[in-house]
Amino acid sequence: MNILVEEEKPFSQRPEWADVVPLEQYENVAPLAPIFYTDEYKDATNYFRGIVKSGEMSPRVLELTENIIRQNPGHYSAWQYRYKTLMALKSPLDDELQLMDELAIKHLKTYQVWHHRKLLVQQTRNPGPELEFIANSLQVDMKNYHTWSYRQWILAYFNDDALWSHELEFVESMLESDVRNNSAWHHRFFVAFQSGVRSGDEDRDAIVRRELAFLQAFVLPYSLPQPPLGTPPEVDSQLPCVAAVEFMADIHEAAGGGDLVKATELWKSLANEHDTIRKRYWEYRIAESLKT
Repeated sequence: MNILVEEEKPFSQRPEWADVVPLEQYENVAPLAPIFYTDEYKDATNYFRGIVKSGEMSPRVLELTENIIRQNPGHYSAWQYRYKTLMALKSPLDDELQLMDELAIKHLKTYQVWHHRKLLVQQTRNPGPELEFIANSLQVDMKNYHTWSYRQWILAYFNDDALWSHELEFVESMLESDVRNNSAWHHRFFVAFQSGVRSGDEDRDAIVRRELAFLQAFVLPYSLPQPPLGTPPEVDSQLPCVAAVEFMADIHEAAGGGDLVKATELWKSLANEHDTIRKRYWEYRIAESLKT
């Protein structure tokens, strides 16, 4: 028998499923907005309802749930029953994680994929390889919310010094690839301020100064005139990033003392050259700073 051809058959045509009574989805006689499922999906989910009713947990249930998940990765009931079956069979979870490697990349924005992976790692207690997997996933979509959230969960749930040790370096590498990656900036804030105090980070004021210095070094190039992508730089041809200039001025204002002069110079540049539409606002900022 050709196994590939057999696997492509609907479950209703497979002899090994003949003992299962499929259950069709209940709908009213004339549903207002019927969902037009494919025949393949109807067939698989009919058999899924049948095995859930009987309570069966067997290797063929894993085959069935994988079939459904590949058709509809958001089918949370299939995910839940698959996990219960894996636990009941004591299946090798490393094999399941390999399958998740494939499915997560294909369905990065599907919550159920990440939740299932989280359940598996809670069982394996081996979070180390996950950071590399997440880094590879972020190369596909560098700002994906689910991927970043899963990384934060790995770090916080296991809270292992080895996991945290290179996290700032990782975030910096992501920001070097795209300084406008708001997800990476949020993650850096999480690491620095929202994930507890680790050894060496007890001086919180020092951490604030470290982060301000990092921001200044990273933002400064973007507060200067930047040529359009693909064109050679020309002197005085482009305005700087107004938000970046304002941010630099805010930092100098917060530092106080002699730095107020630097803040004032930046506000004047905004008022007179780079953001003249808000000239009166920048003049107000200058006047307020002179009162302190």
